[in-house]
Amino acid sequence: MHKTRNHWRSLAVIFFLSFAVLGWIGREIYLEKPPIPQQVLSSTGKLLYSGEQIQRGQEAWLSAGGQQMGSVWGHGSYVAPDWSADWLHREAVTLREIWARQQFKKDYSQLSSEEQAPLNARLIPVMRSNTYDKSSDTLTIQADRAVAIGQVAQHYMSLFGSDASQDKLREQYAMISGSIKNADDLKALPAFFFWSAWAATTNRPGLDHISYTSNWPHEPLVANTPTTGTSIWSIASIILLIAGIAAMVLFHQMHRDEEPVICPENDPLVTLKLTPSMKATMKYFYVVIGLLMAQVGMGIISAHYQVEGGSFFGIPLAEVLPFTISRTIHTQLGVLWIATAWLATGLFLAPVLGGKEPKMQKTGVDVLFYALLLIVVGSIACGWAGTLQRLGTSYSFWLGNQGLEYTSMGRVWQVLLFIGLLIWAGLLGRGLWPALRKPSESQGLIAMVFISAVCIGLFYASSLVWGQKTHYALIEYWRWWLVHLWVEGFFEVFATAVIALLLSRLGLIRAASANRAIVLETIVFLFGGILGTLHHLYFTGSPTSVIAVGAMFSALEVVPLALIGAEAYQTYRHNQAAPWVAKYRWAIMCFVAVGFWNTVGAGLLGFAINPPISLYYVQGLNMTAAHGHAALFGVYGMLGIGLMLFCLRGLAPAANWNDKLLKPAFWSLNIGLFMMVFMSLLPSGIYQAIASVEHGLWYARSAGIIHSPVMEALVWLRVPGDIVFSAGVVYLAVFALKLLGRDRSLPVHAGKLLDA
Repeated sequence: MHKTRNHWRSLAVIFFLSFAVLGWIGREIYLEKPPIPQQVLSSTGKLLYSGEQIQRGQEAWLSAGGQQMGSVWGHGSYVAPDWSADWLHREAVTLREIWARQQFKKDYSQLSSEEQAPLNARLIPVMRSNTYDKSSDTLTIQADRAVAIGQVAQHYMSLFGSDASQDKLREQYAMISGSIKNADDLKALPAFFFWSAWAATTNRPGLDHISYTSNWPHEPLVANTPTTGTSIWSIASIILLIAGIAAMVLFHQMHRDEEPVICPENDPLVTLKLTPSMKATMKYFYVVIGLLMAQVGMGIISAHYQVEGGSFFGIPLAEVLPFTISRTIHTQLGVLWIATAWLATGLFLAPVLGGKEPKMQKTGVDVLFYALLLIVVGSIACGWAGTLQRLGTSYSFWLGNQGLEYTSMGRVWQVLLFIGLLIWAGLLGRGLWPALRKPSESQGLIAMVFISAVCIGLFYASSLVWGQKTHYALIEYWRWWLVHLWVEGFFEVFATAVIALLLSRLGLIRAASANRAIVLETIVFLFGGILGTLHHLYFTGSPTSVIAVGAMFSALEVVPLALIGAEAYQTYRHNQAAPWVAKYRWAIMCFVAVGFWNTVGAGLLGFAINPPISLYYVQGLNMTAAHGHAALFGVYGMLGIGLMLFCLRGLAPAANWNDKLLKPAFWSLNIGLFMMVFMSLLPSGIYQAIASVEHGLWYARSAGIIHSPVMEALVWLRVPGDIVFSAGVVYLAVFALKLLGRDRSLPVHAGKLLDA
């Protein structure tokens, strides 16, 4: 008990210290973010852009789809270009062409290497020199460069407008004609793209050859190459990773529980009595399956748009369901169905763990269900309508699609979801309260479930911090609080604690051991996980210190995953513990799959991109998508399905349970995901990475690469994996529907069910 108290104290210290450092980093980002000048002037005195236009351009891009339509600073979708890298390359090439015509009366491509060399050398100081004057809040641009900026701006206004000459490029980018309808928004859009590219290449004040984005993206034309810190901290992170794994293995061996657990002869949950609120959670799980099926459908459509940007096998689907909408729904539902499965599990278990049903608990569970349903349907419908009708920036921010990956729903829906999560935490707390007050072996586990639930509710507030006009670097800072800390942090702790509780209640692990283990695992997860958030921010206008701190702690994120395989094997052994455990087999196998994908998807594929030098070249490429799919579904998705199966085992008639459907569902989901990642996403990411290292990120994300024969062949190689995966979802849906059939354990007489 004394050791457990010490563990809790250590957890509290690490929690508060880590957030103190994360808060300090946020302050540094606020102080050192790339400035948005009040005016951008040509050296001749001509006004190119105002600060208001740059801000309005950001709002216009986000309202048009934002991170679902290409990316800025590497964060977003992968069919359209990274606009900051694309602008930077176009501006550099255009400026060089202007000089070639001025000096030699020829195109640059017609010049000899001796004639090209001085132009290349001249380009670097012009593009990299920081001519921003803080006192006057003015950025002054050399006259020839101002001409180049004007020419590049026309390209983007034509592309996001309705110029028919850009139709082919729009199809390659999976864009719709007239993405931005308002003329002032369309004029402001290039201002934001210019500013994002300027911040990516101009030197930070007081630093030699280091831009506001630490020289990201890779662009040889302007000498955007990795900084010394990027390389040094990558090496340091690898060394720390090896040391961390060694320390974890040593600790694990020193604290092994040698005494075998004596499994009960009978199922401890066989006498479980369902309360009204527990029964009310049944509908949550059917919504989970429905959302999963919708997500898969949107994923298939979005993937196909990489080949046919405006249609689906010849059907002009983009007229009613363009890529920006299909991908928004796909990413949004991926979070929502997983979260719904976990929330429903908490509501199901609360009376079980608390020992009694609180008054009006069922009413609360029902109200929360319909509120969540309203949020899901309302946010998707409003986002769809806003994108199709181009209803403008204010509508997009408040009701439609904010244009931010994984946090796309309008602010009104975010506020409602925040309230819903607080209600959920309250319902969970009142159900667990009797158990929290009563000393027991499981008290620590129950406390961890409750604390993590409160954190889930409270930390969703990070989605409410930024506004319409918030600086893009700060939007990214707070967005990753939500995506990384909320999903990968507190939800993960909640789910891990729930699994430990389930296994301890089944008698498969000791409650005391689970108590101690869950606190220790939480310490390790949060020690690396909280500050590991910073690996998402290396090149998003953050100070250089972010690379140092993020590299070290993102490496530590991988350390606990190194032993997940061993834990998964121990979990698998629970299948053999007693004959009655067989009825929980596929739920337990889902937890085994979580161990596998944690090691492969979150661990190996995650660390493949996490070191700064790696992420420098692959940020915004399909290497990230490979990691994202393997980690999001493989870890969190399989975890949600496993928890759902545990709950359905208690909710549904035992005679309706059909393991013959669950077996192909389990294997199809996992084999299909493996095929999708390793036959398509990872190879395409590696192919793009080679292009990025050799020529620059602009090239790796260009239409020439995205629609090259190799990339399109790799997109088609997703089809076998998608088919197998989709079959698994169908098997799961059929299994769930059969649970709703007549209870086959009851006898039938004269066509009617007899009373049991």
